Amino acid sequence: MKYSIYNQEGKKTGEILLAKEIFGVEVNSDLIHQVVTSQMANRRKVIAHTKDRGEVSGGGRKPWRQKGTGRARHGSIRSPLWRGGGITFGPTKERVFKKKIPRKMKRKALFMVLTTKAQNKLLLILDKLETAKPKTKEMAKIIKNLKFKQGSVLLALPRLNKNIILATRNLPQVETIEARNLNALDLLSFKYLIMPQETIKVIKETFIRQETRNK
Repeated sequence: MKYSIYNQEGKKTGEILLAKEIFGVEVNSDLIHQVVTSQMANRRKVIAHTKDRGEVSGGGRKPWRQKGTGRARHGSIRSPLWRGGGITFGPTKERVFKKKIPRKMKRKALFMVLTTKAQNKLLLILDKLETAKPKTKEMAKIIKNLKFKQGSVLLALPRLNKNIILATRNLPQVETIEARNLNALDLLSFKYLIMPQETIKVIKETFIRQETRNK
């Protein structure tokens, strides 16, 4: 697949031949759904937590003697039967939502999403992406030059670039990610994907070479 390359001013500077093994794979929506669901589950944080009778404070002694009072027998005020006592079947922090997915499935899902981005013209490749200073104004100007329609943008950087990260962190609906950390969930969370030409090389080295080594 031939794809256009642009500069930071939004002008076309040339073309690049995209690798079939990354941007030309057959898309399987069921596989993408399975991988994205597992990644969402792995990022889920357990917030809701109720105390059982072992965690509620108080209740160190028997509230009243066993017999002779005419009242029901009780051993502790921490019992779920009491107001302020423990909760019997409430949510706890011990819940585990993590799901294991093989690496090959993750890689395939990533390549499928990249293929979809390229086919739908939601991918934009730059000859280079750099700023002299970490200025939000400069980064906003670059994105404006690229003439995107309304929507969120993900910048895939070939390596850690503090200037670009600092320049984009105050821009709404714009995030950065290193190429080695690319995944299907983050790609699908944003409408547009911008990457310098060098990022494609990093993707090949990170994901394709690792796969060949594991064989």
